Amino acid sequence: PPPPLSYLHVRRSGLIFGCRTLSNPSPSSTLELLSKIARVFKDYCGTLSEEAIRKNFVLLYELLDEMLDYGYPQVTTTENLKTFVYNTPVPTAPPPSSSKSSSSASGKTAAASSVHKPVSLSTGAQGKGDKNEIFVDILERLNVLFSPNGYVLNSSIDGCIQMKSYLTGNPELRLALNEDLVVGKPAPGSSPGYGAVVLDDLNFSDVANLSEFDASRTLSFYPPDGEFVLLNYRIAGEYPCPFKIRPAVEQVSPTRLEITVTVRCDVPPDNYGANVSIRIPLPRSTATVSCELLTPSAQGDGAEYVQNLRHVAWAVKKFPGASEQTLKIKVSTESPLTSQTNKEIGPISMGFEIPMFNVSNLQVRYLRIADTGAKTAPFRWVRYVTQSSSYVCRL
Repeated sequence: PPPPLSYLHVRRSGLIFGCRTLSNPSPSSTLELLSKIARVFKDYCGTLSEEAIRKNFVLLYELLDEMLDYGYPQVTTTENLKTFVYNTPVPTAPPPSSSKSSSSASGKTAAASSVHKPVSLSTGAQGKGDKNEIFVDILERLNVLFSPNGYVLNSSIDGCIQMKSYLTGNPELRLALNEDLVVGKPAPGSSPGYGAVVLDDLNFSDVANLSEFDASRTLSFYPPDGEFVLLNYRIAGEYPCPFKIRPAVEQVSPTRLEITVTVRCDVPPDNYGANVSIRIPLPRSTATVSCELLTPSAQGDGAEYVQNLRHVAWAVKKFPGASEQTLKIKVSTESPLTSQTNKEIGPISMGFEIPMFNVSNLQVRYLRIADTGAKTAPFRWVRYVTQSSSYVCRL
């Protein structure tokens, strides 16, 4: 009989990168390879989209041919591939979802398309690019589980510092983090100090030089071509949640119930939650649903019942900090409600993004060129982003 086929895939920017195997390889290694391919494609095209793939098909095929040889991975780094690839990329506009600007430490705003330049287009006789700039993203993904009464049952943060460099001459950089940064749980009976940032786990890219990290929380490194992650960190434990969810379910008759969901945004008033989406699953026997927002909503906000998915989708385009909104849902069922029916309600899941805000308080104190005799200082675009990974409230 023919050998069994295995199919694996990853999703990046709405695109699916997949492969099939005739043997039984390591799934983690295969998924890592697919992630590397997606990252290299993004570096060479500047952005990942259907249009970028169509316009750069010849270049991407050449990249794939160099990265894999008879199904075996060979060269998977952007910098090393540049010596084998001869096609030039065709620039494409970034997708609308990636048109958010990056804010710099000096309060300026970078052009949205700057971070989407292909690496091979920005390489010239002078080095990596004509304009000295480097983009830094401190990205945190939150995992939170709430009880029905609003208490936090489980919480963690998966964070990373992601960078993309267009610096001339590939200089050595120095990046400093919080001076009171603590790695690992403090010993019993000791305290890390008020306001200290405590990370449970921390791992670095192989480009990072850690000789000064223990003494001054400073890293030195030579930035490689393309987008790369300088370090990953994880925080497991309690932290101030940016959103609080308070649900209430009331049965008003054998076939009718009312669900009230109140969401409060506990971030500073200067910040806001962007593209907030909330899903409330309903019973299979649901017949009719009416949704009412009890707080004023802006244009584009609203809630509706998605019948084929049996849930209420509530969207808030911009959720201001230090405010709350309430949604009341009236549900009529085809049959009387039972204990089994009640189990089909919820859990409530939430998705959001909070620009220029992070929960852990991890900060970049400075980012500068190690050579103090450098003639010009680079433009440093630093952005903090908090996203939801799994933000769930039980009912």
